[in-house]
Amino acid sequence: MNILVIDGQGGRMGSLIVEKIKASGIAEKITAIGTNSIATSAMLKAGADRAATGENPVIVNSKRADFIIGPIGIIAADSLLGEITPAMANAVASCNAFKILIPTGRCNRYIAGIQDIPLGGLIDAAVLKLKEELANARGHLHNSSDC
Repeated sequence: MNILVIDGQGGRMGSLIVEKIKASGIAEKITAIGTNSIATSAMLKAGADRAATGENPVIVNSKRADFIIGPIGIIAADSLLGEITPAMANAVASCNAFKILIPTGRCNRYIAGIQDIPLGGLIDAAVLKLKEELANARGHLHNSSDC
């Protein structure tokens, strides 16, 4: 299974995601894509198995991913202070990978029904969902047509 973690800005969320995936015992390799070199470096330091930076790596690796994890802004053009290009957002949003998106109340977006949970709790929930989906996918891949 190909796990792709995407983050930008300082890479804090992405690095926490990588750390928690590794700590959870998930053995699959993690590819980290940063929208900038600082984010990429942070995710590599956190234990990502491989990494790249920029728009084209997001586009290429989204096609190859079975799971994509990152802030909800990775599916919205011009998010993360403009670091998510329309092409990046489209690649992530339209690919067949199962997406685990972490909500944040930043960038003029409000997600109704989401409780105010600290980032660590949101990442714990995301990693738990990844573990559940990996267990389900071991026998068969998820059906993306169920959207």
